[in-house]
Amino acid sequence: MSRRRAPCRRQQAAPRRAAPSGCFRSWYLGRATRGLLSSLHRVCLSPVHRTLLGVPLKTNGLCCCCLLVPSPDASIARVMWTLVGRGWGAHALSRGWATGAALGPAPTFGAAPESWPTCRVYSSAEFKEKLDMSRFPVENIRNFSIVAHVDHGKSTLADRLLELTGTIDKTENNKQVLDKLQVERERGITVKAQTASLFYNCEGKQYLLNLIDTPGHVDFSYEVSRSLSACQGVLLVVDANEIDLKNADPERVENQIEKVFDIPSDECIKISAKLGTNVESVLQAVIERIPPPKVHRKNPLRALVFDSTFDQYRGVIANVALFDGVVSKGDKIVSAHTQKTYEVNEVGVLNPNEQPTHKLYAGQVGYLIAGMKNVIEAQIGDTLYLHKQPVEPLPGFKSAKPMVFAGMYPVDQSEYNNLKSAIEKLTLNDSSVTVHRDSSLALGAGWRLGFLGLLHMEVFNQRLEQEYNASVILTTPTVPYKAVLSSSKLIKEYREKEITIINPAQFPDKSKVTEYLEPVVLGTIITPDEYTGKIMMLCEARRAVQKNMIFIDQNRVMLKYLFPLNEIVVDFYDSLKSLSSGYASFDYEDAGYQTAELVKMDILLNGNTVEELVTVVHKDKAHSIGKAICERLKDSLPRQLFEIAIQAAIGSKIIARETVKAYRKNVLAKCYGGDITRKMKLLKRQAEGKKKLRKIGNVEVPKDAFIKVLKTRSSK
Repeated sequence: MSRRRAPCRRQQAAPRRAAPSGCFRSWYLGRATRGLLSSLHRVCLSPVHRTLLGVPLKTNGLCCCCLLVPSPDASIARVMWTLVGRGWGAHALSRGWATGAALGPAPTFGAAPESWPTCRVYSSAEFKEKLDMSRFPVENIRNFSIVAHVDHGKSTLADRLLELTGTIDKTENNKQVLDKLQVERERGITVKAQTASLFYNCEGKQYLLNLIDTPGHVDFSYEVSRSLSACQGVLLVVDANEIDLKNADPERVENQIEKVFDIPSDECIKISAKLGTNVESVLQAVIERIPPPKVHRKNPLRALVFDSTFDQYRGVIANVALFDGVVSKGDKIVSAHTQKTYEVNEVGVLNPNEQPTHKLYAGQVGYLIAGMKNVIEAQIGDTLYLHKQPVEPLPGFKSAKPMVFAGMYPVDQSEYNNLKSAIEKLTLNDSSVTVHRDSSLALGAGWRLGFLGLLHMEVFNQRLEQEYNASVILTTPTVPYKAVLSSSKLIKEYREKEITIINPAQFPDKSKVTEYLEPVVLGTIITPDEYTGKIMMLCEARRAVQKNMIFIDQNRVMLKYLFPLNEIVVDFYDSLKSLSSGYASFDYEDAGYQTAELVKMDILLNGNTVEELVTVVHKDKAHSIGKAICERLKDSLPRQLFEIAIQAAIGSKIIARETVKAYRKNVLAKCYGGDITRKMKLLKRQAEGKKKLRKIGNVEVPKDAFIKVLKTRSSK
């Protein structure tokens, strides 16, 4: 048997250090964790400032240790929590140390623990305190959205509401708290509707306010429509030229709102979301004016899925609004769309981060995790109900109608499967995007995607790059056209009289159709009257037809035009802002289709059609567009040993041409004088060879040239 070594004199003589007054005594840690803590303690601090305070906490049978490390100047404290049980010590400690934040003045060790600084707890999900949502009766619940135009301060107001209800701390860094995507923070716009549950005490009653912050751009209108399905009211925000500035004119804006929307001016609440002025009156108005949801908690469960995200570890996280019944962890639920059964792993509310609860009750908005591993299983607008308790499905959402189509291809075909997986996961989060498989001889296999607008397309592409590290080639955006077939044989072949064309390469010949149709939108422009003339000229140049003109007041005019969608989808908004010095606003809504003189324009290289560059244009603009494409392609193609003819053609008619000159080989270099016929013979032979090479030689357009031409066309 091994004998235990007796302690040395130094160890025997060393007195036990008493714990500071008001604190718990240090308790036993595992050998590995204790060594890690003591090593960190020795390395990070000088002997004068070393303080190791162990505070035992027990939660769900697991233990935690609090490590309080004052800085050498004793002015800043970093508080970290490390999970000791189940081998989490080193991981949680390193995570806490890496993200520990300065918390202000160091606490007095003799003071009560209540006076210590607030800290962020890093631990597993088992440590989250579960809320009891049964304490909120239906009459104390309000579900509302914030609706406004682009850049009118929706997210800023949401930040103030979160601060006012104590959901987040008041700091200078509270900017766009609900805008969690990187693309939202970079562009300064809201792309995804975000939910937050606010707990607010008003006149002695505790209210549950479910806030949904919605996007303001027309390209994300589908997000707004989904959010409104879970709400009983909206908060309309109108920017009165920054009410906290000296030149603000709220009275004029009130009169405009009353005249345009028939909203009484006495119902307007004057606030400053930036400074927080009078924001609390907004919460009181929400409680007074928005009715509670009409639900029945005793009925079987009916939950509407209005949004969802995908987590690679937990699967699909569905945002749900409960219209009837109760759902809790362990319940077996069924999807009305797929008829698949799942077991609920977790339910909770967003506050604004995930906060697990024991149950969710009818009238409440929260999230639900049920082990859905496939993105196809979580359909937006689906109804969830309890197993063996079928109910009538809730009305879903009307499918989004794509306004813009573009081809998407991986830069490297070996990344096809990875890009496919990324698109599937992203379309789960953005169900307004439609996906069709496509292929190209030059770009390989890919997809034809439908978007609600150009900004929607750009944001989707940016999210692919940022969230999934995917590099893609995006072709020039086009709009969906229609063609009315001319013969019964063609109608039988296509199984319908009107066919929709989303790919210009599939545009039918004029001999097969009676007429072409193009999509049109009803656009509304509000502008100061001094810019009216320039804007009207811009609209006429885009083939728009004026429908109405109203003077809102002495200084502002509202113009209504019927626009061909193809004329505004790329650069109309930028041109409008440029002409009006940024003061004009533009909005549009779908207005169906109208007859148009459309032609299919092919791009030829030495007589061969390049399918990737085929476009559908209006007959009056074919020449200018064709000439511009030929010029850009000329600058992008590498020179060959033979001449390359770049042509834009409508049917058999060439409307524009550019030529890439061939490399010239000096065949006369070996001739030193002599008869001129010898030189002429060599030049003639060279010309015949180039002519033959031009006939049999294929012009291969490099992928870099395609990318350059397509990007240039998209930016124009």
